Amino acid sequence: MSAAPFEDERSSPGDTAAGFLAAISLTASAVAIFYRPVRLAPFAILIALIAAGMAKSQRNSRLAAAAVIGGTIAWLVGMAVAVVTSNPVY
Repeated sequence: MSAAPFEDERSSPGDTAAGFLAAISLTASAVAIFYRPVRLAPFAILIALIAAGMAKSQRNSRLAAAAVIGGTIAWLVGMAVAVVTSNPVY
């Protein structure tokens, strides 16, 4: 019986941190749609850009890219929602 060698594909600590930062950024972006988008969305985008720089694996780099795009969309939608509903933007 022939068996292929087991390859352990563990991610590095930086890669794990990038995944967590991207998840935090996505959460902050979702909150920014409904609560003060000028305060939250730029920080969410900044955290997503840091995560994109830290990510080495393809999985976490795609997650970080989604966080950057999600933060940008959340800022645009959050600003529109705040203006339409006459809520404060900052």
